[in-house]
Amino acid sequence: MTVRLQEKYNNEISKSLKVKFNYKNDFEIPKLEKVVINMGVGEAVKDSKIIDTAVNELSMISGQKPVITRSKKANASFKLREGMPIGVKVTLRKNKMYEFVDRFINIALPRVRDFRGINPKSFDGNGNYALGLKEQFVFPEIEFDNVDSARGMDIIFVTTAKTDDEARELLNGFDFPFNS
Repeated sequence: MTVRLQEKYNNEISKSLKVKFNYKNDFEIPKLEKVVINMGVGEAVKDSKIIDTAVNELSMISGQKPVITRSKKANASFKLREGMPIGVKVTLRKNKMYEFVDRFINIALPRVRDFRGINPKSFDGNGNYALGLKEQFVFPEIEFDNVDSARGMDIIFVTTAKTDDEARELLNGFDFPFNS
């Protein structure tokens, strides 16, 4: 079963990108490779139950179980030891990735407070786009009453595009609301 955005990519976006950038081979056409969602939970140093709530929230948002990231070095000023859990991340590919992008663009982003579009300059120079959210309440899966505190997250859209212009056109095809 193909997802709505995947069908749109196969039928419309890839053809328009091939014409616009004059690709000779279909494998040159940029595509969305993966979406990485990262949630840093620095408060988990003091209370280990916070990491469990972050795992539950991120699994509800993404639809798959996240990986707990651990500290690589000890830092005495933060009371952090090596190997302590300090965040969670999940990597989405294929159908789950397209479903998440669809929900993110059409449901979550319009619920962001004072939303005027996303920054068109957040590309990394290699065709990948990163953005940060200040709170997880924009996703309808998260119930406001069951959350102890607002946690932000970073969302990285990894593409196979060689340049930022190619990636921008790809994400415009998916109707990303860039502000002008």
